[in-house]
Amino acid sequence: MFWRRFTRVQARGLAAAAIASLVGAGFSAHALNSDGAIDAEKPAVSGYEADDHFPGAAFYTAISDEAAVSAGTTGTIALPETPVPANAVIDSSIQPAAPFRLAGSSLDHARALQCLTTAIFYEAASEPDDGQRAVAQVVLNRVRHPAFPATVCGVVFQGSEKRGCQFSFACDGAMARVPSRTAWARAARVAEAALAGSVFAPVGMATHYHTYAVTPSWNRSLVMTGVYGAHFFHRWKGWWGMGAAFRQAYLGGEPVPAPHASAAPPVVAAAAPALPAPQPVTVREAIQPAYVQSGAPVAAYAAADTDSQILDKWKDSGKPLR
Repeated sequence: MFWRRFTRVQARGLAAAAIASLVGAGFSAHALNSDGAIDAEKPAVSGYEADDHFPGAAFYTAISDEAAVSAGTTGTIALPETPVPANAVIDSSIQPAAPFRLAGSSLDHARALQCLTTAIFYEAASEPDDGQRAVAQVVLNRVRHPAFPATVCGVVFQGSEKRGCQFSFACDGAMARVPSRTAWARAARVAEAALAGSVFAPVGMATHYHTYAVTPSWNRSLVMTGVYGAHFFHRWKGWWGMGAAFRQAYLGGEPVPAPHASAAPPVVAAAAPALPAPQPVTVREAIQPAYVQSGAPVAAYAAADTDSQILDKWKDSGKPLR
């Protein structure tokens, strides 16, 4: 009975994932022409609410709001407190992001390349080119959104000093794995192209994604923009997910391309018990003259013709009473 039920659950999940993949591929093909630009002659394709494409296999592995600690998810973050402009235009179609231009120093470029390559490798090393380009686009979309840091390394390693980091590989120990040289070089090529202005238009203004294996609770409040590689991609609903909101200027001054130092207080080992201080040795010259000869037998008593130097009243001490 359990096996049959488990098999049905698996079948439903695999079917849902397949449908979502076909839908994602379908709407991206209709929305874009061969060079990646929006085709004006074809109808604009809208993103669709996450509630519309689940449940599936991921429904049975739903995770809590602390989704960032699970492999394969980006974290969630609060929207800016800045009010939405009164004349804001809400467009439900998937609009491509503007090309990203890295206007920093050579050090900024080197660090940004290192950080973006790291994200692509640990998030999508075994995925097809579209999967890697989509991950890179999410990182760069975040750099230009006021809810996130304004540097590439700042985005990639945001929150890595604590459990709830934004990209799970930055705080779950995944970086302990030594990268494959070939796979790293491939990820670096994708990162270099993205930093030079290449845009993966089909994911639009996506700032979040997760794998087929999990369903973070925040995906219910977002709009899905596509399915590429092993991930579902999402943008925020309303004006904060529109191109007009992505106006944060690149800050420059890229931080060190590595996870932040842990925010947890260091574990202090119990101190060993202190040894008693050595007692000073009294130098003979420091002894007062009156006590220099203390302990030496009195000459008159020592010269006495006695069997013992023990006083008579103590000679029988220690013997049992009768």
